[in-house]
Amino acid sequence: MNRSILLLTGFTICFLTTNLRAEDWPQWRGQNRDGKWNEAGLVEKFSGDSIPHEWSVPVAPGYSGPTVADGRVYLTDRPETEEQQERVLCFDAKTGGSIWSHTYPCQYRNIGYQAGPRAAVTIDDGQAFALGAMGHLHVFDAETGDLQWKSDLLDRFQIEIPIWGIATAPLIYEELVILMIGGRPDACVVALNRRTGEEVWRSLSDKTSYAAPILIEQAGKPVLVCWTGDNIVGLNPATGKVYWKSEMPPKNMVIAIATPVFHKNRLFVTSFYDGSKMLRLAEDATTAEEIWRARGPSELDTDALHSIMSTPIMIGDYLYGVDSYGELRCLDAETGKRIWEDTTATPRDRWSNIHMVQNADHVWMFNERGELLIAKLSPEGFEEISRAQLIQPTVAQLKRRGKGVCWSHPAFADGHVFIRSDESLICASLREAR
Repeated sequence: MNRSILLLTGFTICFLTTNLRAEDWPQWRGQNRDGKWNEAGLVEKFSGDSIPHEWSVPVAPGYSGPTVADGRVYLTDRPETEEQQERVLCFDAKTGGSIWSHTYPCQYRNIGYQAGPRAAVTIDDGQAFALGAMGHLHVFDAETGDLQWKSDLLDRFQIEIPIWGIATAPLIYEELVILMIGGRPDACVVALNRRTGEEVWRSLSDKTSYAAPILIEQAGKPVLVCWTGDNIVGLNPATGKVYWKSEMPPKNMVIAIATPVFHKNRLFVTSFYDGSKMLRLAEDATTAEEIWRARGPSELDTDALHSIMSTPIMIGDYLYGVDSYGELRCLDAETGKRIWEDTTATPRDRWSNIHMVQNADHVWMFNERGELLIAKLSPEGFEEISRAQLIQPTVAQLKRRGKGVCWSHPAFADGHVFIRSDESLICASLREAR
């Protein structure tokens, strides 16, 4: 009996430890780029109208969200100095203390919205990969900040910089760093040796977009999904070979920003002017077919979902996303039919948005007013559980929005949330009080 009790106690401790262990946020949208956070032991409801900060440190403006790995927080920004520069910053996740930084000259040319870099820093196996708005790629020792190698991709790959700059976060596959940059010739997507920077492959003559590539599994194979400025494409990540392609040319301009969403065998994309498209990916072959396509006549008269920068989420057979003026919507994933719409999660405004992260049966929703919401989403509706101010919006990211915005994506790691504005990077605990 005593042995059985000991075994049961040991199993319980192991189970609790496994489910309460800290989880990093080492790249754009989390560990698998899918906007999921698997930690337990988190608050069910906020205790007040604002969330206390454990620490706050000053930073310069930028659109990039923080990433967190091995007790360190990484961020890029653009100091407001006479000589135009970009910076890569590393902080202690527990204290906010500076660990290292790297500054390099970077003149923004023909870029709209010049507040700063767009792409989140990617951390993998002790390396930090930082891609700037003008195509400067720097690879560091993630712990020390020692520069391992760098490359000016703009000149190297003859990039035609899109109007809002290079925005797609580097993706790591085995010994490759994969970048969607819109180079020439046939270098929309390129793969470099992660240790040396040597080119391994290049693929596609498409224009680039702002939508980060993702890595999925299809028919037992890894597939690199890229939503370019012209097509939705599935590639072999080892070689760049095209498995499948679905056309989606822009109506007015390339404005694909939201990350493609993959759930079960469905793949979804959405943009402000061009509406939505749902693909079904075969389970026994690397092929794809269109399920439905929807686009309204204007940004005010939309069909299905016209998202600007909010990446939707799919839960079961339903899709949840934010439309062109901040309308939170639920769609039937198989048909695109709208189930419901809610206008309370974020204020109505052109491009108003929410970053959504799934955690068990809850969804953490960070809106552009700097509020963090705990909610449940279902075909029955939007259930707001709790809402509190996490950070104050600032104006550098969008000067014409009088009260400012907070457009950067937060990082959720080790029971905490990390978020930046144009002025500060903050950390707040989301752990349940003990």
